[in-house]
Amino acid sequence: MLSDEIIHQILRTFRLSPTADQQRAVETFANFLLDRDSRSVMILRGSAGTGKTALASAMVRTMRQMGQRVVLLAPTGRAAMVFSLHAGMPASTIHRRIYREQAFAGPDGMFSLNANLTSDTLFIVDEASMIANYGSHGSAFGSGRLLDDLVRFVYGGHACRLMLIGDRAQLPPVGEQESPALSDDVLEGMGLAPCSCDLDEVLRQGNESGILANATTVRQLIERDTASMLPRISVKGFADVAIVSGDELIDTLASSYSEVGEDETMVITRSNKRANIYNQGIRRTVLDREDELSTGDIVTIVRNKYLDGEQQKTMPMLANGDRARIVRVRNTRQLYGFNFADITLSMLDYGGVEIDTTAVLDTLRSDAPSLTRQQDEELFQRVAEDYADVPRKADRMKMLRADDYYNALQIKFGYAVTCHKAQGGQWAHVYIDQGYMTQEMLTPDYLHWLYTAFTRATERLYLVNWPKEQLSEE
Repeated sequence: MLSDEIIHQILRTFRLSPTADQQRAVETFANFLLDRDSRSVMILRGSAGTGKTALASAMVRTMRQMGQRVVLLAPTGRAAMVFSLHAGMPASTIHRRIYREQAFAGPDGMFSLNANLTSDTLFIVDEASMIANYGSHGSAFGSGRLLDDLVRFVYGGHACRLMLIGDRAQLPPVGEQESPALSDDVLEGMGLAPCSCDLDEVLRQGNESGILANATTVRQLIERDTASMLPRISVKGFADVAIVSGDELIDTLASSYSEVGEDETMVITRSNKRANIYNQGIRRTVLDREDELSTGDIVTIVRNKYLDGEQQKTMPMLANGDRARIVRVRNTRQLYGFNFADITLSMLDYGGVEIDTTAVLDTLRSDAPSLTRQQDEELFQRVAEDYADVPRKADRMKMLRADDYYNALQIKFGYAVTCHKAQGGQWAHVYIDQGYMTQEMLTPDYLHWLYTAFTRATERLYLVNWPKEQLSEE
């Protein structure tokens, strides 16, 4: 297949007149496909408003039309759902595709790297800025280095290749200074041969959007390494950006829930503690829910849970970051010093698949991101006492593996989240509460945070209690 033919097919599927950046990206992609180096890897970097998603979708559709095997992946369930909608084919999370459960070693289980049994397959990963590669001590997944494991998995298959798509202006993974999966140098150091390109030109319609115009302003500060002044946000003249005072917040949130729904409305904050305050306040004052957990509540899973039996065929694992709606709550009880309930979840990012499980409710009101290490140990010891009469340790561990209480699902309310939790997702209406800002708090990390938070909104962006000194006069 000639390079010109591939380029022609992609641009015909794209149906728009490409920018110079987009034209170069399509040419780079064609060269990547025809590269005889078996360790070739493609990196498509693009910021908000440059048409990265539309172009990547055209590439995916063209490859399928040409009979090329394609697998779509993303770091989170929400990101996989968004990628799937744009590309017109199913996408999976990276973890679900490349890992398999090996042995029981705590509530997260233990997952080893799967064998890649596919051949001649192009693996395309969206939101690659989220892929970490620092050594996570005690990680339940593979080597603890997700990027290393992804590369090993993909290139372990016969004639398989990897394409990584992402935005370098977004937050890098926790513990990293930059996004390793979008770095030519990092991938070269792993023995790969990168073919990379960048989309920087914001499309005309992007300049008409206050969301994208302000995101571009913040991105330019990041690129110039300018962290000496608070970015000034433009609101005047834009219909999709608004300032919301604390007095207006309840009514405005209620209007968003009515207009686009609770699942398409998100509050993004700087800390778990602040997100917890929002979640409790929203349930009490906007949704008028008094029970500890109610039918209709939206929750976020905050600890991986491996499923057994028939449910495993539908969904092998409920992953940290997955979002769900509560369908039923029953049999609330207190055991081992903790509160539990049997619940039915409708998985929002997976077509509403329903899962029955037992959840621990203590995480719902906690400021911690999940059960603390001390709580984990306490629950383990209390439950393990029930199996103390089992002589063999292996048998005790097997029983603990199946215990509904020790392996209870950990959840938090999902109306407000930190930016790291929101990353990879998009919502129609996004509310941003950055909290109190001082000049000393102005760092490159803050600019990445702000850019990432802004670009989670697709229709409307609300800035909560935004300081006047951060607003543009224009």
